[in-house]
Amino acid sequence: MAFSVTFASITHQALAQAPAAPAQPKLAVILNSGQASVSLIDMQTRQVVKTIPVGKEPHHLMMTPDQKTLLIANAAGNDVVLMNPVSGEITGRVPNIIDPYQIGYSPDHKWFVANGNRLDRVDIYSANGADLKLAKTVKLAKTPSHIAFTSDSKIAFITLQDSSELAAIDLETQNVLWVMPTGKVPAGLWMTPGDQYLLLGITGEDNVQVIDWKNRKEVKRIFTGKGAHNFRPLGDKKHVFVSNRIASTISLINMQTLEKVSDIAGLPSGPDDMEITPDGKTMWVTFRFAKKVGVIDIPTMKLVTVIPVGKSPHGVFFYPRAPWE
Repeated sequence: MAFSVTFASITHQALAQAPAAPAQPKLAVILNSGQASVSLIDMQTRQVVKTIPVGKEPHHLMMTPDQKTLLIANAAGNDVVLMNPVSGEITGRVPNIIDPYQIGYSPDHKWFVANGNRLDRVDIYSANGADLKLAKTVKLAKTPSHIAFTSDSKIAFITLQDSSELAAIDLETQNVLWVMPTGKVPAGLWMTPGDQYLLLGITGEDNVQVIDWKNRKEVKRIFTGKGAHNFRPLGDKKHVFVSNRIASTISLINMQTLEKVSDIAGLPSGPDDMEITPDGKTMWVTFRFAKKVGVIDIPTMKLVTVIPVGKSPHGVFFYPRAPWE
C-alpha cells in the first residue's frame, strides 16, 4: 500500500531533526499473556533466545523511575516480577499486588496505580521505586483498563471497558472526581501535549475519541479502524500511533490537528502494544491473535519481519527506547 508524500515528509523530518543516534537496545521482552511466560528476543538476529515462566497472565510492563528495573504485572498471579531490562534476568518479586492488569507511575513518581481489570478495582500505592505501600483501593465498575495522568500528577484517568466510561481519580485523596460515558469498550489512553485532550482507543468501535477532560465532553471522533486499542507516541511531541486490533492496522494521528495521517495495513491479526527504538526508525508490535511480534520500518511504514512467540503476546519492551512524548 502506498503512503502519502505528506506522511513520508513528516517521518523523515522527525528523524532528520533527531539528535545523534543513541545506543541501540539488544534485547526485546515480550509478555505472552496466554502462556504465563516472557519471550526474550535478540534484536539483531530477531530470534527468540529464551522463554521464561513468570506468572499467570502477564499483560503490561514498565520501568521503575530510576530506569534500572522492569516491572512485569501478572494479573492472575497477583504479583509484580522484577527484571533486569538489559539481561532479562529476574531479580525479584513484589507479592500481593492484586490483579495488576495495567500499571503506571505518576509523572512525579509519588504514586503507583494498578488497575484490577478482573476485580473492578483500582489500587493506589505510595511509591518509592519498587517499594509500594497501598494507600487505597478504589472500586470502579466495570473492568478498569488503561491509565493516563495529568502532567502535574494530580489526576489519574481510568478507562472502564465494560461500562464504557472514563473515570478521573484525585491521587492525593484517592477519591473519584467524576465518571463520564464514552464510546463502546474504551481501552488505551493518551494525553496530548499540554494536557489539552485525552485520546481514547474505542475498541468496541472504529475510532479514537477525543475528550476535553476539563469540561468532560467529547470534541470529535478520529476514525482509524475497527478495534482501535492502544497508543505509542512517535517521539516528536506531534504524532501518536494507535493500533486497530480488529482491522489489523496501525494508524498515525497528528495530535495538533487531531487528524489521521495514514495507516499501516496488511498486518497479522490483533496488533496491540508497540515500542520504538531510540533512533526512531523501527517499531516493534505484538500481534495478540497471531502469536507473533512484528518489526516495522518507520520511514517506509512497512512490516519488515514477524517473529513467532507465545500465546496472546501483549506487552513489549526494550531499553533504551524512543521517548514517550
